[in-house]
Amino acid sequence: MTPTQLASQPGRRVHRLLEQVQQIFIGKEDVVRLTVVALLAKGHLLIEDVPGIGKTLLGVALARSIQATFHRIQFTSDLLPSDILGVSVLNQSERAFEFRPGPIFSHILLADEINRSTPKTQSALLEAMSELQVTMDGTTRPLPDPFLVLATQNPVEYHGTYPLPEAQLDRFLLRVRIGYPSPEDEKRILQGMDPAERVKELEPILSLSEIRSLQAEAGAVRVSDALLDYAVALAEATRRLPSVKLGLSPRGSLALVRAARAHAFVDGRDYCVPDDFKAVAVPVMAHRLLLDTSLLGVARIAESEGVVEGLLKSLPAPG
Repeated sequence: MTPTQLASQPGRRVHRLLEQVQQIFIGKEDVVRLTVVALLAKGHLLIEDVPGIGKTLLGVALARSIQATFHRIQFTSDLLPSDILGVSVLNQSERAFEFRPGPIFSHILLADEINRSTPKTQSALLEAMSELQVTMDGTTRPLPDPFLVLATQNPVEYHGTYPLPEAQLDRFLLRVRIGYPSPEDEKRILQGMDPAERVKELEPILSLSEIRSLQAEAGAVRVSDALLDYAVALAEATRRLPSVKLGLSPRGSLALVRAARAHAFVDGRDYCVPDDFKAVAVPVMAHRLLLDTSLLGVARIAESEGVVEGLLKSLPAPG
């Protein structure tokens, strides 16, 4: 398939999806694009930002646009794994236990303030995020396909929180920061109908079967040997930096290539270019680096992002 054919077929459908979600989630086109990249790459998205900037709205708009089921879980310190995964209850009439699925059995799951739950509850998501299945009472149950976790953390307020361990952070394909809207965009939000009401009027742009087809096509986007060498060089560079205690793992390198493929696909190409890797490098790599620093919150995030940005400037990309 030529780039022109790609742009006229799946690329056009992805563009319509981006446009519709951006009508609701105003002024943050880059965040919407990366969310769709995560979906097409079969990954998950971690959003680290303050409350009230539309994270739930983003998930609902995407779900309604692709005919997907959506559930939101407010993570708290007393949340149990069974509150997420489900529970077996006794059916009195049939004298047998039956499984009542939890909210994780949805296409798009918003795990709000995920770091407010205990490590035991956080770990309940590990199998689901990596293997797209849940094991309860010795029985393995597949999750809906596609399956996307949008998890949020507040990087400012740390009272009563349990920081995600490195193994769990590594399960997120991308980490993004949304930020406040510009004054112009905030005025557009205030002038229009309440976005929470507008999102209820959205009609599906794509079906779930079309999303699965697009995921397969995104995974088949060509990556040259030179770009694979570039990905390896970026990973190797993180492992040699004195300021980094834990560099990018091979899983992180795979995530970088997956995200670059999906980014190229969203741009309407069936091949990757260096700019695809540069566009996703910070969201893919920064949260996977363990820095030798005492900084916390936004400052820590900014420092890790700065490390990756510095590598992008210092390492030459393929021609």
